[in-house]
Amino acid sequence: MDILPRAFYDRNAREVAPELLGMHVIRTIRGEPRVGRIVEAEAYLGPHDLAAHSSKGLTKRTRVMFGPPGFAYVYLIYGMYHCLNAVTGPDDHASAVLIRALEPVAGITGATNGPGRLCRALEIDLGLYGHDLTSGGELTIVRPKDFGAPFTIEAGPRIGVDYAREWAQEPLRFTIAGSPCLSRR
Repeated sequence: MDILPRAFYDRNAREVAPELLGMHVIRTIRGEPRVGRIVEAEAYLGPHDLAAHSSKGLTKRTRVMFGPPGFAYVYLIYGMYHCLNAVTGPDDHASAVLIRALEPVAGITGATNGPGRLCRALEIDLGLYGHDLTSGGELTIVRPKDFGAPFTIEAGPRIGVDYAREWAQEPLRFTIAGSPCLSRR
């Protein structure tokens, strides 16, 4: 298992997001791994990005984003759905990549075509807020031994951030072209 090192995340979210495509998220529950291939990710660039939670500054919710890279930023939306992000950039940069969709690889029975659905299928909740993704613990992201067939990466606007004015149209949503597991087509 080739766990992505902290240095992988210690870069701009715009660079990290497309490079996460094809990587595997591994969530271990009661000793059983659930594995999904990342097929969709969105970059949130920091406080200057009006779509990023960090644009509101340092809060209890965003605290982990203002720390070192390689940690999980998990939050609750609409009072019912959890979302998983990987913190990127240097300390205090407050950027992250939202993992929007997975292709099930092993041990996953629920839908993973959306950030809330993938968190439900992997039992990711606020208990994993601030979890070190580089530690090899119960939640990690790894480089698979076999990426499978070559794939094309497409970039487009992020989903659900219309409130962010010009930032809503930035091409910061990255997908594996043609994947049947994307959150929206």
